[in-house]
Amino acid sequence: MKGIILAGGKNSRLKPLTNAITKQLLPIYNKPMIYYPLSTLMLAGIKDILIISNPENIELIKKLLKDGSELGINISYEIQKKPEGIAQALKIGKEFINKKPVTLILGDNLFFGSEMGSNIKKAIKQNTGATIFAYNVYDPSMYGVVKISKNNKPLSIIEKPKKFISNYAVTGLYIYDENVSDYTSKIKKSKRNELEITDINKLYLRKNKLKVQILNRGSTWLDMGTFDLLSDASDFVKTIEKRQGFMISCPEEIAWRNSWINKEKLLKISKKYKNNYGLYLRKLINLDEN
Repeated sequence: MKGIILAGGKNSRLKPLTNAITKQLLPIYNKPMIYYPLSTLMLAGIKDILIISNPENIELIKKLLKDGSELGINISYEIQKKPEGIAQALKIGKEFINKKPVTLILGDNLFFGSEMGSNIKKAIKQNTGATIFAYNVYDPSMYGVVKISKNNKPLSIIEKPKKFISNYAVTGLYIYDENVSDYTSKIKKSKRNELEITDINKLYLRKNKLKVQILNRGSTWLDMGTFDLLSDASDFVKTIEKRQGFMISCPEEIAWRNSWINKEKLLKISKKYKNNYGLYLRKLINLDEN
């Protein structure tokens, strides 16, 4: 399974914060935003990852994450010259996908839950077409919404419905089989002049190859693309970390717990940070040894 992080887009909802930098490099409490989707893919066991961003910011992201070898993974990069919808990521990443299954995640999405990694792994293993993740929200009119049957079978997907369809929003996490590039070539731009990810999902739905994984009440999903949600996400991460003593979406910890790097490598990384981040990584090693 390969992974793609779409870290491009217009960033218009967060201007002027994003006038000079992409939102995926803005801080969410103690980590850059892009650490959160990256960690989600890593928790799912995905090591081969493509990051797509615009020409102005791709080098900054490269400076942050490099080739991923420090984390025991492989990160490559592609440029999104002009933002033309979420599904464009699958078009840009066609050579990277190379007729293999792929998991696409948006660069401003935060997923949290004790079983999140194992649930995504299970969904990947059981996927036979496409799998989307749905989350119960208060105001579904803000999102793409999926209507489901009593046995969680998807019936329809509607983008930002004006009339109530369902409370289940489609999150920014999608699993696709090896045919997704062929499906992407069949869709056309919408009235918004974008390649809509909803159109990809509808193609799978018509072929009865779309599954819905509902995130339970013990899970959290946040779209960090507005001022309020950016602040809410930072507050959420701070509260959980202060209360539990463990970090959310720490790529170095995930790499170590996945045995992709050893404790010597983790210790070396920790020494780069002369702050609580580095101290946390060193404490992990001490906990393991006690």
